[in-house]
Amino acid sequence: MPHDHDDFAVEPVPGLPERPPEGEQILWQGRPNWWALTRESLNLYWVIAYFVGLFAWRFVTLIDRVPFDTAFAASFPFIILGGIAAALLLIIGYVQARATIYTITNKRVAMRIGAALTVTLNLPYTQIARADLDLRKSGTGTIAFDLLGTTKLSYLVCWPHVRPWRISKTQPALRCIPDAEHIARMMAEAAEARINTPQVARRPSPATVAAE
Repeated sequence: MPHDHDDFAVEPVPGLPERPPEGEQILWQGRPNWWALTRESLNLYWVIAYFVGLFAWRFVTLIDRVPFDTAFAASFPFIILGGIAAALLLIIGYVQARATIYTITNKRVAMRIGAALTVTLNLPYTQIARADLDLRKSGTGTIAFDLLGTTKLSYLVCWPHVRPWRISKTQPALRCIPDAEHIARMMAEAAEARINTPQVARRPSPATVAAE
C-alpha cells in the first residue's frame, strides 16, 4: 500500500507519484492547517503550560526567601526555554503541513507525507473498513481510516498523519484539514459509489477455451 517517493523526481501531479489511471478523477487536494496540526499533534499548549508551571513553581519556592526581583530573575529562564520549545514546535508543524498533500479521488485516498522521509500512501476505498471524523468547533477535523486485512503501517513513519495513540494497529489519517465535514461527506459518497460499482471481469469464450 505505501509507495516510496523520490524527492528528486518531478511529480506529474502534485501529491501523486504518477498520473491517475484512466477513469480516476481527483475530487479534492489539500494540506493540514499548520496551526491546528501544531496545536493538536505536537501538543503545543501542553508544552507551554509545562514551562509556565516550572516558572511558577520556581518563583513560589523562592519568593519567601529572596526579594521579588531576584525570585523573578531566577525563574524567568523557564519562560525563555518554553519560548524556544514553542518556536521549534511551530517550525516543525509548519514544515510538516507544507510537505503534505492529501488527495481524494473517486477510487482512493492518497497521502504524500513526510518532511525528511517522504512517502506516499495509497488507500483504495475497497481496503478501508471505516472512516471516523473528529470535528473541531473551528471546522477543522481529522479523518482516520481503519484498514481491512492485515496491512500494517509504521506509526513512526506515518506520524503525525495518524490517529493518536493507535500504535498496535496504525490508522492513517487526514489530520487537521479545513472544512473537514464537507470533505468527509464527499469522500463517503465517492467510497460508496466505488464499492457498489460492479466489477466486471472478462471471461474467455467457450471457443477460446476449446482452442487452448
